[in-house]
Amino acid sequence: MTSSNSPPIASQQEGTFVSELPETKQTNAARKASIALLSLIAVIVFGFWVYQRATHVYTDDARIASRMIEVSAESPGQLVAYPIVQGQLLAEGDLIAQIDSDEAQFILAELSSELQSQLASYRQLLARMEQVEQSTGGRLQAAQSRLQAALASQQGARFDLELKQIEWERAQTLLERKIISEQDWEAARNVQQQADQYMQRTMADVSSARASVMEAKAEQAELDVLAQELLSLEHEQNRVRARISRQQVLVNKLMILAPESGIVDKSFVEKGEYVLPGQRIVLIHNPDKIWVAANIRETEIRHIQLGTRANLQVDGYPDMQLNGEVYEIGGAATSQFSLLPSSNPSGNFTKVTQRIPIKISIEQEGQQLRPGMMVEVALVLE
Repeated sequence: MTSSNSPPIASQQEGTFVSELPETKQTNAARKASIALLSLIAVIVFGFWVYQRATHVYTDDARIASRMIEVSAESPGQLVAYPIVQGQLLAEGDLIAQIDSDEAQFILAELSSELQSQLASYRQLLARMEQVEQSTGGRLQAAQSRLQAALASQQGARFDLELKQIEWERAQTLLERKIISEQDWEAARNVQQQADQYMQRTMADVSSARASVMEAKAEQAELDVLAQELLSLEHEQNRVRARISRQQVLVNKLMILAPESGIVDKSFVEKGEYVLPGQRIVLIHNPDKIWVAANIRETEIRHIQLGTRANLQVDGYPDMQLNGEVYEIGGAATSQFSLLPSSNPSGNFTKVTQRIPIKISIEQEGQQLRPGMMVEVALVLE
């Protein structure tokens, strides 16, 4: 039984081996085709990578940057108002914080009252000057006119007296020679005495007119005194106005306003706190004024110039494709700005490729781009 069953078994196994040979050839062919396809894809990818590296400069050491504005208190005091919250969008001039200003307002009101009092005194003194000028001005002019008339009369009286004196002396001579009568001589003497009396009256009139002129001029001198008082009041008013302006500046400093439009990134105080000059109140940035700050290896900086185009990809938004261009290239490596510069006291030296900072312009996308977000940069070489 055993010997009779052996041949079929062998033939059955031989048939099995013969049936498996075509399947092995098909598998090997598929494997070779896959390897060839993968090799082709690898060559294409490697070629694309080489092409990209030859036509682009890549860096992932890049971040979105903006001008961070640190708003501080300029005057000490207690915060009585702090209406902002983190993430709030502010417009230029919006109130950030209000420091208690009651005492400063009281001083400002006191200075304003002092200025009003000085202005009233100034107007009163000015009115007095106008009154004195009107009264003394006409009086001086009248006194000077009277003096001129008295001087003219005195001059006429002097000429007349001299003439009457000559006539009287002549009558005296004629009387001695018995040519005229004593009555005629007395008449000549009376005329001479009358002329002399008139001369004395004109002299008195001149003295009186001169005294009036001097008196009017003395009254006019009061105007000089009043003018000096007026000038002193003007200086005092300017001093008080300067104090008011200074106090107004102090009052304004107690109201902390947004220096420009921006988003509140971080607040450092709370309402009711007592702040000091220079203490940080809030940190803001303008979302419309952003750029990409990138660091380029020094071995590649020679390929980059102002205006070089850049393809940007933000890590936070991988599907967002952005474009920009280089508008600033740093003048020194980033290592030069380190607070703790590296030293080499041991004499051992390891050469490290330095980084040169550049700035790339970028357009804001609905305020999605925030300072500090990581960016991958591909600079197009032309």
